Amino acid sequence: MSLRTTIINLPYHLLLKTISSISTLTYRRPAPYHQEKKQEDPYALMKEEPIQICSDLWIKTFSDQTHKPFTNLKGFLSKFDLWILAYQRSCAHETGSFPPRNAIHSHVLHHLLSLRNAVLHGHFTWNNKTNQYIQSPSEKPLSSISKSKLRSLLESDQPCFQDRVVQEVLLLILEPIFEPRFSSKSHAFRPGRNAHSVIRTIRSNFAGYLWFLRGNLSEMFENVDANGLLGFLDKGVKDKKVLGLIKSALRSSSPIFNKSQIDRGEDFRKKKKKGTKKKKILNENEPKPDPYWLRTFFNFAPEEATKVPSYGHCGILSPLLANICLNELDQMMEEKIVEFFRPSKVDSIWKYSISDGSHNPSWPEFVPSSGKEKTRKMDYIRYGGYILIGIRGPREDAVQVRKNLIEFCEDKYGFRLDNSEVEIDHISRGIQFLDHIISRRVIYPTLRYTSTGGKIVSEKGVGTLLSITASLPQCIRQFRRLELVKGDKDPEPLPCNPMLYSSQAHTNAQMNKFLETMADWYRYADNRKKVVGFCAYVIRSSLAKLYAARYRLKSRAKVYKIGSRDLSRPLRESSSNSVPEYSDLLRMGLVDAIDGVRFSHMSLIPSCDYTPLVRNWAPDHERVLQEYSRLQDPKFFCELLRSIKREGLVLPQDEIAEIVWDCKTLGIKRHFLGGESNGGSS
Repeated sequence: MSLRTTIINLPYHLLLKTISSISTLTYRRPAPYHQEKKQEDPYALMKEEPIQICSDLWIKTFSDQTHKPFTNLKGFLSKFDLWILAYQRSCAHETGSFPPRNAIHSHVLHHLLSLRNAVLHGHFTWNNKTNQYIQSPSEKPLSSISKSKLRSLLESDQPCFQDRVVQEVLLLILEPIFEPRFSSKSHAFRPGRNAHSVIRTIRSNFAGYLWFLRGNLSEMFENVDANGLLGFLDKGVKDKKVLGLIKSALRSSSPIFNKSQIDRGEDFRKKKKKGTKKKKILNENEPKPDPYWLRTFFNFAPEEATKVPSYGHCGILSPLLANICLNELDQMMEEKIVEFFRPSKVDSIWKYSISDGSHNPSWPEFVPSSGKEKTRKMDYIRYGGYILIGIRGPREDAVQVRKNLIEFCEDKYGFRLDNSEVEIDHISRGIQFLDHIISRRVIYPTLRYTSTGGKIVSEKGVGTLLSITASLPQCIRQFRRLELVKGDKDPEPLPCNPMLYSSQAHTNAQMNKFLETMADWYRYADNRKKVVGFCAYVIRSSLAKLYAARYRLKSRAKVYKIGSRDLSRPLRESSSNSVPEYSDLLRMGLVDAIDGVRFSHMSLIPSCDYTPLVRNWAPDHERVLQEYSRLQDPKFFCELLRSIKREGLVLPQDEIAEIVWDCKTLGIKRHFLGGESNGGSS
């Protein structure tokens, strides 16, 4: 049946209004764009390297300390090389492979050029599934799909591929503009910063605080005022084209189809046949599902990391826009930190200024617990929509800070926080943040014993140590949700049923990747050995139960006896089977080598990483950009040259030039002989 006949027989008139002509369904462009496509050659527009364009923009924004808003971004928006890079990144997200630039077909480049022209001329609309300028490599054209698939496509909430390309272009332009403006207290949805940087910052900078405020601002991720967000965005970008695109993405919504109108097409639907559903075979270009170990690890994501903002059709731009909004809160809290600071000379830390070192580099979390009046100090950190504030002072100060925070959010963002969403807890109770427990433990002096009974003479503590430990109960709850254990106090492992039909080598390899990832996730936890050892015990026991059922070995003990403690030896269903030996099959390459399950002994688990975080830490790319911008300053460069000459140092370039000149004038042998004679005489 032709596509025209299919559309005519559609039972609901809403689709007839949406799909107005055959030309829109076959990806034909309107007349002006069709003419532009003939006039412009996409290969002639491929002039620059897109990475170089992005690098220049990053350098420009980090070099400008005034942070002036960008008034004209049409030049970046019209660069066709950026659109090609955006298409490559979108394909990598859709198909899992990054297509080389020279492997993109000519018709794809023409379609991409039409999309760019539509954006520049204001004819692009978000989520327009009936008039797509470009489509994903894994998608079929609308003219070749059935009526049921066409209906499901138009009713689905899945965004268009061309929307993803436009979002990638905007992200490549906007991220370098706002990154230098963001506070160092923000760590989520930013390059070079992650949950590990939060935990390391807490360990290094949050020692000595007695009261903690843990706030939940994730309501910003669900309800946001479009005008307010555009107002925050306007402080860094004043380009009308970019602001118009984001404004239309924020205010546009997916088309809603009336269920009663869709139900009128019941006569055209075929009755589903009873029976087992046929498994779908993926094409070469279709994205492959995530492996089991990765899906399992994603289920262990903490609450703070699971909530990702999503604004309209902004897609991957939403986290950046959320950071732009919450940057106002970060700047307010930085001002409050300076106002709150009241030093005390009798205290052992922060005696004079807020920039004083709060710790010994070898023990970054050591804080004396005794003394007279303490210094009043506050610190703040944010991960996504969750904030953590540490306060060194009485509880009344914490209550006042919470009051100021609630008033600011109501004033700036238009929503009021409850006291239950900004809890105040003492350090002795323990504060959970990113599935880690922040607490303290008392440090005792060297214990002395009597000569008779070994009685301790003094038990007086000399200080406290900030402790950051992984939450073992939370880990047990996640395993129970995955149906890998049952029970709370004494959890019993259950067989890993999803890996029932996988080979022993594949199953062990999948679980080893999961355990290695878990060991890296708990890298900075004090009880890293304990929690990773528990995870290894659960996985190893779960696999042992699985192998006992698969190979009919009846018990875990028999599995461990044959396959060893780490399950690295091959298991067989019965010894009477006349099958070749595993060693022979491995030598012939017919089976995979079986790796033992990791961390089968406590000594194999790595210890906690106590490497202190340097003061004023910044990601590597930010430090490189700051150093590069300093070297680009003529005043700094001239001062550097003067200091080198003043101290009598020689530049490597001058030394190389002297060696080359000697080799040209004296010859290589005479140059080396002259150097040896000079060295011998000296």
